[in-house]
Amino acid sequence: MSAGTFRVGIVGARGYVGAELIRLLAAHPHFELMYVGSRELDGQRLADHVDAYSGELRYSSPANEALPSLGADAVVLALPNGKAAACVAAFDAADANPVIVDLSADYRFDDSWYYGLPELTRACYLGERRISNPGCYATAMQLAIAPMLELLDGPAQCFGVSGYSGAGTSPSDKNDPDKLRDNLMPYALTGHVHEREVTRQLAHPVEFMPHVASHFRGITMTVNLHLSETVARDAVLARYRDAYDREPLVQVGDDAPWVSRIAGRHHVEIGGFALSDDGRRLVVVATEDNLLKGAATQALQNLNIAFGLDEMTGILAAMAAD
Repeated sequence: MSAGTFRVGIVGARGYVGAELIRLLAAHPHFELMYVGSRELDGQRLADHVDAYSGELRYSSPANEALPSLGADAVVLALPNGKAAACVAAFDAADANPVIVDLSADYRFDDSWYYGLPELTRACYLGERRISNPGCYATAMQLAIAPMLELLDGPAQCFGVSGYSGAGTSPSDKNDPDKLRDNLMPYALTGHVHEREVTRQLAHPVEFMPHVASHFRGITMTVNLHLSETVARDAVLARYRDAYDREPLVQVGDDAPWVSRIAGRHHVEIGGFALSDDGRRLVVVATEDNLLKGAATQALQNLNIAFGLDEMTGILAAMAAD
């Protein structure tokens, strides 16, 4: 390990997001993969599963209690919801304090953890070593809603459609290509965890209706906003451009973005901006790759922030290679 290099471990890296994280971290100039955990792939070479990785590191399966002794400077938890607490408890019990970035929903409602949606929350970062990565749908919703937040009149209504990679690798109806073929599958239409997450973060009620479609990756989020006053389309565009002009991972366009154009990209696209005749109802469309800005890319933003690096380190190079 060279000077200025930080060692990173990943726990639960068998899934799609884990593979994207490995690609990003393997090419990062200041992060070095120290261990990559997967019970199913234990002992197998990363290079045999992740095409962008060329090193000799193998997957391992350390017990939670052993994780603190491995000495990583940062640990990314890429585990299903409900599984992160046991890992965090092991570090607490050992009085170990690496940076921990949790990709699950387990700590998104815990005020002692920094909620890392950098475009909206970086100013609130106070050096916390525990970082909760926002959900993929929740990222698209918040970035689409935030510029209009002060003018909202009533709940923001969000219709989301995700590719089936968002359902993970464990077999289910929501990631079965045969069941999804020529189909759009609604699920968890009230009370979804991302509905509660966004409502909490924006301090404004959100109604979210998620669906899964037959494409592999990418989210389309159509957001319906009732407004407290009449607005003109030029003023709406100005609000979004003022909010995101200096954000390299948010692109604001005139037309509604297509999900087919966001797959494999690291940014969010926001557009459409359709207004009702009375100017008091606005519909905005956002797209993102659920595995990247919805998970792995955002985790890398948060790691960069935590270690005092430029937030886009390792991301600009990945974007240039796309």
